[in-house]
Amino acid sequence: MSQFAVTPSERASGALPRGLFFAAAGLIGFALIASSFARLNDIGTLHMPARTAVEALLLRFEDQSDGGVGVRDARDDRLIYTVEPGTNGFIRATLRGLARERKRAGVNEEPPFTLTHWSDGTLSLDDSATGRDIALDAFGPTNAQAFAQLFAARSPRP
Repeated sequence: MSQFAVTPSERASGALPRGLFFAAAGLIGFALIASSFARLNDIGTLHMPARTAVEALLLRFEDQSDGGVGVRDARDDRLIYTVEPGTNGFIRATLRGLARERKRAGVNEEPPFTLTHWSDGTLSLDDSATGRDIALDAFGPTNAQAFAQLFAARSPRP
């Protein structure tokens, strides 16, 4: 009989070798201790810096007969900017997506959108009617700048 042959009594017992059992228990114990240590000491966690709103605009967007899009300040319904026909594709695509979500949710176009400039330099467009919040900087600086120009376009109130 060879030295690696399993005897009938070993086959019938179904027991794992003690060394394998201790190695598995040691590995599980090490994983629990290491993950607990990392959790308690914030190793591998991501903390976003606190940010505050620097400026916010309440906006309404309306299609114009010439293909442009009028941007109105929702506080006084004043036209602050016009997206000329065939320009600003990012603004148009973003607004189409938001309008589609509002239509699906059965919301009319009356509630304004909130364009926010944050203290960390980022921009977001929030639709409180549907709960959708778009981080505009995620689409690149050029696309975010398309919305950032709306802050500059708003003239001071008389």
